[in-house]
Amino acid sequence: MRRMAVWIDQNQAKIFHVDSLAFDEATIQSPKDHVHRHPKDQLTRNHDHPDDQQRFFHEVAEKLAGADQVLLMGPSVTKLHLLRYAEKHDALLASRVVGVETADQATDRQLVAHVRQYFHSDLPRHGTTPA
Repeated sequence: MRRMAVWIDQNQAKIFHVDSLAFDEATIQSPKDHVHRHPKDQLTRNHDHPDDQQRFFHEVAEKLAGADQVLLMGPSVTKLHLLRYAEKHDALLASRVVGVETADQATDRQLVAHVRQYFHSDLPRHGTTPA
């Protein structure tokens, strides 16, 4: 069974494929704000392109393709926006989301440990002997 997790906020998505022995990670950066300088008043303004978030979520969904189970994590509502995107544009992915959790920024090792525990709580931990 292929189990994956994504930690996502407005700046990036970290995608983990974790099993009991190893993990791999991919990071996707969200599109940055577009800087617009208005010639009249010379003020600098940041503008999001209307399709930026859609492209970001599409790229994340592509990386999650093939997962049997997906855990969504993150500190803000971006994880819920990704879920809504999947419900609208990728029903198969949406059906494979098994959990949505609020999680602050953590190291990759901390995230992997949490994901491993979430999906493999019945497996023995490194350095322990099975009962």
